[in-house]
Amino acid sequence: MTSVVTGDIINSKNVKPTIWLPLLKKALTFLEPNTQLWEVYRGDSFQIEIKKPQNSFLHAVYLKACIKEIKGLDVRLAIGIGTKEYQGERVTESNGEAFQFSGETLENLKKDKVNLKVKTPNAILNRDLNLYFKLALISMDNWTVSSAEIVKTHIENPTKIQSDLAQIIGINQEAVSKRMKRANLEEILELNALFVHKISDL
Repeated sequence: MTSVVTGDIINSKNVKPTIWLPLLKKALTFLEPNTQLWEVYRGDSFQIEIKKPQNSFLHAVYLKACIKEIKGLDVRLAIGIGTKEYQGERVTESNGEAFQFSGETLENLKKDKVNLKVKTPNAILNRDLNLYFKLALISMDNWTVSSAEIVKTHIENPTKIQSDLAQIIGINQEAVSKRMKRANLEEILELNALFVHKISDL
């Protein structure tokens, strides 16, 4: 069992690639240092294999936060969880259930008018998780640059307390607390805990 996140950048034509592409590659490298497991292709699309499926939602949240740090940009993300039948030289050449689920789901995101979905072999689990995601996106799709920054910084430094995060960003602790509330970070982390629990039972 593995997981694959496939994504494409929304409004990429409105921002020069020299601005967002290095940040995307940096984010993908942070999640997976092995460059054989991720690839940017077709200009503004990307795919990453996340070997621990339980991490795939939080990693998707991280990628969204990194992209939304750039004003005017957003990202569509499709998580596929399932088997892997073939290991290619590049991630886009690998194949199996997880890869097919992720690719198919990304194709449907535009039509469904939603920016994050998951597909697993369990239809009931898919239904439930995608409803939770839809609700979470009410907040996530509307993150400001500062909200995205606090989410990204927290995921990069999960053990740091608010005063530490304040020092990293260069703001005071009260501002960190306010940004976390505006980003609904606590609720998103609760959703991640639920996701981890449900995926562990697959």
